[in-house]
Amino acid sequence: MLQALTIRNIVLVETLSLSFERGLGILTGETGGGKSILLDALNLALGGRADAGLVRQAAEQGGATAEFMLANGHPAFSLIRDQGLGIDPEQGRLILRRTLSSDGRSRAFVNDQAVTVGFLKTLGETLVEVHGQHDDRGLLNPRGHRMLLDAFGGLETRVKALANLHSAWRDAEGRVQALKAELEKKHAGEEYDRHCFEELNALAPEAGEEVELAEKRALMMQGEKATRQLIEILRLLEEGDGVESKIRSALRRLERLPGELAGHLKPALEALESAAGGAQEGVAVLHRTARELDCDQNQLETVEERLFALRALSRKHRCPVDDLPSLRTALEKKLAGLEQGDQALKELAAKAAGRRKKFEGAALALSNERKKAAKALDQGVAGELAPLKLEKARFRTAFEDIQKEKWGPEGAERVEFEVSTNPGAPFGGLLKIASGGELARFILALKVVLASAGSAPTLIFDEVDRGVGGAVADAVGERLARLAATVQVLVVTHSPQVAARATTHWRVGKEDKGGKTLTVVTPLDQYAKREEIARMLSGAKVTDKARAAAGSLIAGAAQ
Repeated sequence: MLQALTIRNIVLVETLSLSFERGLGILTGETGGGKSILLDALNLALGGRADAGLVRQAAEQGGATAEFMLANGHPAFSLIRDQGLGIDPEQGRLILRRTLSSDGRSRAFVNDQAVTVGFLKTLGETLVEVHGQHDDRGLLNPRGHRMLLDAFGGLETRVKALANLHSAWRDAEGRVQALKAELEKKHAGEEYDRHCFEELNALAPEAGEEVELAEKRALMMQGEKATRQLIEILRLLEEGDGVESKIRSALRRLERLPGELAGHLKPALEALESAAGGAQEGVAVLHRTARELDCDQNQLETVEERLFALRALSRKHRCPVDDLPSLRTALEKKLAGLEQGDQALKELAAKAAGRRKKFEGAALALSNERKKAAKALDQGVAGELAPLKLEKARFRTAFEDIQKEKWGPEGAERVEFEVSTNPGAPFGGLLKIASGGELARFILALKVVLASAGSAPTLIFDEVDRGVGGAVADAVGERLARLAATVQVLVVTHSPQVAARATTHWRVGKEDKGGKTLTVVTPLDQYAKREEIARMLSGAKVTDKARAAAGSLIAGAAQ
């Protein structure tokens, strides 16, 4: 609630400090006395429009400070935390301050820490609601009607759950689109990659194969000439009994020599034994090589074709021939990854579709609950209209369905409060249909019905009783007092019936101080309250009859 308001050098106010209490606070006074100055100053402290004309004449700077005491969990604390300002409200106390220079420049502070005017305004909107015939926010702003209906119907938990479902669906849908875009890029070269893989797969290159094939080809190209030479060499080695046979024959004859020569001949025997084995192995290798070289022309062509095919792919992919096997493996993995990605996309799309279906079901269910709440709200407001001299008027909560693809976290419809002021007249928005006096009473009727739905901790009504009197004014006062049982209510009024219900009462007027006309605000005790209400009843001259009537109004309001 608003605890205090301090004003310095604003229009006709030099220095003014006001303390406020819970309940219904009333400000009265003659027209032009300065009641609007107080509202302008409070609006300045709440981040409202700053006009250099508000600064008192001859002053360089003006300002206003509003002090609030808030319950734990008030939205203002969340705004402060989200802003990361490091402001630590002391036991729920928030102090909003605004200074305004005569050149139109202004500065904003929260608990003496500088903030932007925009943030001050956002914060202020959670603390005070100002309702009057020129108000274009609050109840008159259709953008907030859906939220008010949800609060009235106790649907906030369902709305939050719906927002979570919407977020989960949109998150899944976002991942579907991201993966889809990624796969589209990858699929753009898939045809070429698949062709290259099939080409490599058909050839099936192996590491080290190029060197092997090149050597084989070189040998094959020398084949015929080399074969003839090897045959000649083999003929020499195998003439007669052959080299090995001759060596072994020599070994047998050496072994038969006298034993006394054995020690001298041992090295010779060992060398010839080794030579016999080497000759045998060498001849075998020469025979095998001769057979390998003795190939036909078709085999050479086969080797050349494969070697040239490998080198062609090497040039195509700009890599060594030995890297072709790893390239083949990489392409295989890439293509397999695309297939896995396609499957993952299908699964993710199915998940997103499931979440969307769940969200849409919850949105439709919430719509039904909103319509039930709207029916109760409409009936409640209808019951408040007749006592406020709006018996011919009608009120309804209108729903506008949103296209399904545009359903959002708050649901599937737009909500707007509409009125019709005369039988047969069309319904329309509050600002379009209702006149100034009617509008203020419509707002009051709505606030009374919506009181349990929560609002800012302080409500201000500026001349909500304009144009009415008697029983209607009394009905206005009764409803304001009813509101004041749940929230702090401040009212600027010219109605004695409303003033009679005040918990606290101030009279606003002008005084001449040292040659300067200044606005002064006087808190009234019970006697002064009766005198002020008597003045409101009788005019400039207060009569005993007016005092008696004032006392009767006060007594009646207390019952």
